[in-house]
Amino acid sequence: MQFDPTRLNFDANGLIPCIAQDHVSGEVLMMAWMNAESLERTLQTGAMTYWSRSRASFWAKGETSGHVQRLVELRVDCDRDCLLALVTQEGPACHTNRRSCFYTAVRDGAEVVISDPL
Repeated sequence: MQFDPTRLNFDANGLIPCIAQDHVSGEVLMMAWMNAESLERTLQTGAMTYWSRSRASFWAKGETSGHVQRLVELRVDCDRDCLLALVTQEGPACHTNRRSCFYTAVRDGAEVVISDPL
């Protein structure tokens, strides 16, 4: 079956969450939003392109930082309302200069930082 992005379930704002995961280690790197055009750009170029809600503009990951994400494989969840992008990541994925945006764990009711900046 051919992939048809119109069959995805975008939210009322035309967005869909996309989780970026390292294709080798399986580490979850980040979550960002995509709209139909950022998804199309990603599929056409292989460079992960998201939609920045705060800037209301496209955000090609690594465009300014050099911390580029390249798409290896795109997966769609069972409800078609979330994407999983298996990627290669150059440098940190997080704007805090950490490998992953998920660097805070909740343990015994407390927040614990489990990853330092690179």
